[in-house]
Amino acid sequence: MIFERNIQVLPEIAANQLLLKEWIAVQEGISEETISHIEILKRSIDARQRQVKINLKIQIFVNEPFEPVTFKLPNYQDVSKATPVIIIGSGPAGLFAALKLIEKGVKPIILERGKDIKSRRRDLAAINKEHIVNEDSNYCFGEGGAGTYSDGKLYTRSKKRGDVQQILELLVLHGASPSILVDAHPHIGTNKLPRIIENIRNTILNHGGEIHFQTRVTDILIKNQKVVGVETLDGNRWETSKIILATGHSARDIFELLHQKGIHIEAKPFALGVRVEHQQQLIDKIQYSCEVRSPYLPPAPYSIVKQVQNRGVYSFCMCPGGIIAPCATSPGEVVTNGWSPSKRNQATSNSGIVVELKMEDFKAFEHRGPLAAMAFQQHIEQTAWVAGGKTQGVPAQLLVDFTKGKQSAHIHKTSYQPGTTSVELGNVLPKFIYKSLQKGFVQFGNAMKGYLTNEAVVHAPESRTSSPVRIPRDYHTLEHIEIAGLYPCGEGAGYAGGIISAAIDGEKCAEQCAISLREF
Repeated sequence: MIFERNIQVLPEIAANQLLLKEWIAVQEGISEETISHIEILKRSIDARQRQVKINLKIQIFVNEPFEPVTFKLPNYQDVSKATPVIIIGSGPAGLFAALKLIEKGVKPIILERGKDIKSRRRDLAAINKEHIVNEDSNYCFGEGGAGTYSDGKLYTRSKKRGDVQQILELLVLHGASPSILVDAHPHIGTNKLPRIIENIRNTILNHGGEIHFQTRVTDILIKNQKVVGVETLDGNRWETSKIILATGHSARDIFELLHQKGIHIEAKPFALGVRVEHQQQLIDKIQYSCEVRSPYLPPAPYSIVKQVQNRGVYSFCMCPGGIIAPCATSPGEVVTNGWSPSKRNQATSNSGIVVELKMEDFKAFEHRGPLAAMAFQQHIEQTAWVAGGKTQGVPAQLLVDFTKGKQSAHIHKTSYQPGTTSVELGNVLPKFIYKSLQKGFVQFGNAMKGYLTNEAVVHAPESRTSSPVRIPRDYHTLEHIEIAGLYPCGEGAGYAGGIISAAIDGEKCAEQCAISLREF
């Protein structure tokens, strides 16, 4: 007999198969010896009560043999001599678009402005230690895009957009832990992602695809409102009738290029704020109602949303047991982001705390047309760079001081490696954002007792939450509404918001691209 149950147990029981078997035997009124296997299908944490519990969806095998479910890569073909499609960008959208094209018998040619993962590490070290920003190779640009160093959170609300399970299985087949198939909020970890990205690269190359690093696209060639190719910084021209534009949310030069060429794009509201760092032990205490976190529980996350003056103020990309990283993509700007290793074992946690923006907020930059939101974003990042001493040192303020508009006398050492500079952040952020955050943090403190403390440090800005531009496309074909053969894709085009949703959108664009080629 095989049957399923939804159960709630203590963390120590969920973590131990023998204890779990004993618990189930008692609950079901059956002998432990008859339970041949317990398969965990889904797992989540319920911390709403003082006693934290683990929710499990399980499959129980009673006097039945268990055979593990296996899955394998799709039947990828050798596409080395197939019709080529150019993919601009090798982030999650670009890589999964390439895999889908190979599955459909089409040859992907990825053009990536940044370096491969191994070479990219030296440029990340240069940002952290020497405050040098390479505009082609950084935390956002390079093999795997921002996804390589984005922490690897795989939770998505995009389940209606595509096959999330298929994306997760492909990640497991390329080296991710099978636990991502089970956990309600799956996470890979920044230390694990590079190897997975390299494995995906090898799959693409081994089946006839191409990937060209340090190849920045400088022009998209169009004739009679149809794509005919691209030109790169080295002067090379690449002919193609199909382009998947998967540049990510920080490709300002591409947004500028599209605007200059008269290709229709639109300004898009996003969210902007700060990144706040607490000691992980404090967040554990608040969330788990304990002095010391159980060894059977992971470092606690938090997710919180408040309304302040008709604007959402909310946590974004919360990283338990993680660090804050410098994510500028050009000299003369400061940008923060956060990530966690797979074990989430750093002493600190951090989260973006951001304010919902509206189109009217960009009026001062309306002369930039569809680039108004981007110009707003860029202005704040440049202001932060000046305030921080014209280095990658980030402007910072203690959390209670932030709510009181008081410059902090000193800043505790934080995980942000380039360092901090004490600044009254009301001089960096627009007044309406600053005021919304001040009131939002007070509300956070009321909801999470202990959260509002000067032991926490606010870093500014958190500004790359999503693309400030949307590139309109046809609802059915996914081609640009005016340019045939151009497929705006993923976060940079305004159609995704994380690794999974970007990967799904990459697959969808690749499928439509392959359909169009067959019809042609």
